[in-house]
Amino acid sequence: MTTPPEVLVIGSVNADLVVRVPHHPRPGETVLGADLVVHPGGKGANQAVAAARLGARVAFAGRVGSDAYGPMLLDSLRGAGVDTALVGVSDGASGVAMITVDDAGENAIAVSPGANATVLPAAMAQVEAVLATVPVVVTQLEIPDEAVDWLLRLGRAHGTRVVVNPSPGPWRTSDDNVAACDPLVVNRIEAAEILGMPSFGGTPDEALAALRTWRDRPLRPKSVVVTLGGDGAVLFDGDGEPVHVPAAKVAPVDTTGAGDAFTGALAWRLARGDGLADAVRLAVRVGAAATTRAGAQSSYPTLAELAERAPENIL
Repeated sequence: MTTPPEVLVIGSVNADLVVRVPHHPRPGETVLGADLVVHPGGKGANQAVAAARLGARVAFAGRVGSDAYGPMLLDSLRGAGVDTALVGVSDGASGVAMITVDDAGENAIAVSPGANATVLPAAMAQVEAVLATVPVVVTQLEIPDEAVDWLLRLGRAHGTRVVVNPSPGPWRTSDDNVAACDPLVVNRIEAAEILGMPSFGGTPDEALAALRTWRDRPLRPKSVVVTLGGDGAVLFDGDGEPVHVPAAKVAPVDTTGAGDAFTGALAWRLARGDGLADAVRLAVRVGAAATTRAGAQSSYPTLAELAERAPENIL
């Protein structure tokens, strides 16, 4: 990359093994599905590719395995324009996600971490120098909690904005680390788990009410975004009033990776200087667009494609 990155993503890269099924199997049930399809994925790689396809300058730090999936995963990142100089190779298997997608486009996912489990501070000696120069760093929980906590400490030390998508949970960390997230990006289920609530609102108004209780807690992130699927997202930024950003109605084909598309787009716009609400408005559109195609990274729109699908002002 000839110019410094705007966004540094540190996280997972997986091979997604996807089977379409009429419905997700219940415990003990076998469901006959369609042919197996392999896509590049992983929450970290997905978020990096989503931002890069929109035009961001993105660097990715993580690890692939020495198996046959490793070169495919690296080629996908590079093909999207992501700088992979900080990606290492570990002996053994790459990360793998086993995914079923039903007729409604909803997914169920089980992940084998593989090389992602070796993304540890000791293996990322070159990361700090890049982190100190970028406006936004993004991470998730498909790498060890130790690495996520280390990144938040580095972010505080260098004044770098750290976007944390604590998925898949739970995330066991310190109050200081939670307070450094700017924003913490979660879905309804993750928000309810973090807050100890049975649910996080069935409607946008209920979600806003739940978010007010979060905003008013003494120990909380700098900012929070909760994605609501087809209802868009709600957010609070600092001590401000929570805001609902609605989503356009789409006919979903495959929801795999839509949340990652949202997070990648959000990070890009924050790096460009947007306020949180404006960044969420674009991210909601990108996430919705990603559900209209099969796969994760293969579904992510470019800025031109996004304008064609909904030709309103997106810049």
